[in-house]
Amino acid sequence: MTDENRKISTLEKKARDWLVERGVTIDDMAELVHFLQSKYHPNLTMEDCRYNVHQVLKKREVQNAVITGIQLDILAEKNSLEEPLQSTIEADEGLYGVDEVIAFSIVNVYGSIGFTNYGYIDKQKPGILKKLNDKSSGECHTFLDDIVGAIAAAASSRLAHSAVGEEY
Repeated sequence: MTDENRKISTLEKKARDWLVERGVTIDDMAELVHFLQSKYHPNLTMEDCRYNVHQVLKKREVQNAVITGIQLDILAEKNSLEEPLQSTIEADEGLYGVDEVIAFSIVNVYGSIGFTNYGYIDKQKPGILKKLNDKSSGECHTFLDDIVGAIAAAASSRLAHSAVGEEY
């Protein structure tokens, strides 16, 4: 069975669908991978980047992080959380940190290099991350921005390991 024809789980489908519903595409995340890795891989293509994002999204722990974080963002948008959690998530308070902890569960799936990739991209906020951090839309992306950055960081780590022959 080819990768394109494989059956995906309900969990993976939900995670992928919710990312799209929240405005994040595979190409958005692939662009982040390209941002992180192009200086190390001069012949890096967007197709390579997309492939590695897809591989990360196959991991159950990634799927769980995606659906958990997105659900918390949605509940915050609906004002459905108890205080003080509602205000904390709504404001994306810097000292909250649980959004980063969920992201770390994704970052870690391809080794410790993911942490440096994640830290860098979280500070730079290129591409879709800048949009997700814009609070003027009225949408809450406290968890989603970190999750998307973590997926890109994990895909970049996977790419780095693959480049040295350590296929995952």
